[in-house]
Amino acid sequence: MVERTPILDGICHAILLAGVAMVCVPLYLAFVAGSLTIEQVQQVPLPWTPGGEFLANLDTAWTKGHFRQLFVNSFVVSCGITAGKIAVSLLSAFAITYFRFPFRMTAFWLIFVSLMLPIEVRISPTYEAVANAALPLQWLADALHLAGAWQWLTGHEVEIQLEWNMVNTYQGLILPLMASASATFLFRQFFLTVPEELCEAARLDGASPMHFFWTVLLPLSRSNMVALAIILFLYGWNQYLWPLLFTTDKDMATAVVGLKQLIPRADSQPAWNVAMAAALLTMLPPVVVVAVLQRSFVKGLVDSSK
Repeated sequence: MVERTPILDGICHAILLAGVAMVCVPLYLAFVAGSLTIEQVQQVPLPWTPGGEFLANLDTAWTKGHFRQLFVNSFVVSCGITAGKIAVSLLSAFAITYFRFPFRMTAFWLIFVSLMLPIEVRISPTYEAVANAALPLQWLADALHLAGAWQWLTGHEVEIQLEWNMVNTYQGLILPLMASASATFLFRQFFLTVPEELCEAARLDGASPMHFFWTVLLPLSRSNMVALAIILFLYGWNQYLWPLLFTTDKDMATAVVGLKQLIPRADSQPAWNVAMAAALLTMLPPVVVVAVLQRSFVKGLVDSSK
């Protein structure tokens, strides 16, 4: 029996409406500002009714911000981060759950503790590693004195300099962000709910571990993968600090970084209408992804909680 409490229902609806207003009013004001002229957007207070320049401001933002290339970069980086995080997390969770090896739980807790170390904390060593991905091999070569060994064997002096610069490349933007402790934890928790009888049946049928992974675990994890893919795509699309520091070539920047270039400065024209139109344009792909995959997202969250 469900007891009706009109007063409590009214309070809950009021709280929900207040939350909706807190989210939607800034978006509406951004739309209004993006539809005004420069003279109108500088009025105090800002008009609450939309103007008729929204499409013109969108065209100006698209052309001035070079968003055609920036959107391609953001899409490639976001999809690469999403696919990489899911692939790495699935394999690491599979290894931790189904394989027995020394320090297995230590490795899991080390992965879990890395949640406290976001990219902003390790930005300097990560940048150094990406600027020269061959640096560990260089250290190994110096530690083993390979140059001296070569000179001793051949009599010719040689200098070993290993360098792999991934600055201003897609792999440099994607690879440092592919590891995900949260996704590994979620997949591990889901694998623990899979009945042990399935693993025993696969073992009796002579299936290899990877065959069991591909034919049993992956189909069962489909809903979780879709839900995580949406979250990880939003994470990759909204990345700002790492692309800002890592890309020195404007053609390799992302849409969020390009949006910053349209924000008016003290010595420039206060074109806040163009900046607001560009902000709404940058928000459009994540909104479309969430709207199209909303049902799969909810299903994945419900299935994960079982």
